Amino acid sequence: MKKDEVPQDGNNLHRGTFKQLFYAVDNSGDYTTASSVGWEPENVALDQAWEEVEKRVAETRARVESGEASPIAYYMERTLLDLPLLASKAGKFGWQVKRHMKPGVFKKLSAGMIARYAGIFGIPAETLQKGELLPFQRPQ
Repeated sequence: MKKDEVPQDGNNLHRGTFKQLFYAVDNSGDYTTASSVGWEPENVALDQAWEEVEKRVAETRARVESGEASPIAYYMERTLLDLPLLASKAGKFGWQVKRHMKPGVFKKLSAGMIARYAGIFGIPAETLQKGELLPFQRPQ
């Protein structure tokens, strides 16, 4: 792609917070760097991906609020973690974390384990212990 062809679609999801670096060919035929604020196909794909994330977080929140799952399940979705990654960060096996997602088991977790999960999720331990569900927001 030529340097003057690097996409500069103004309506992007980054909202001007950062630019992407592309390699492009300049007028003399040499590769050079060029920045871009985004382009429409990328913006559409990112928007669709975030809509899917929001849907999954909302579904998990409903499961927690109905008593089918513990707050750990909600915060796992909210922080974009999956079961193997959360288990690895918590120093537990996947089956143990899956067990902790059951409301009855969650209520019996030690303060230390709650604090470990809270640290992973970046929330206060008291918030997790009380079962408070903080709202989800797309990163800006």
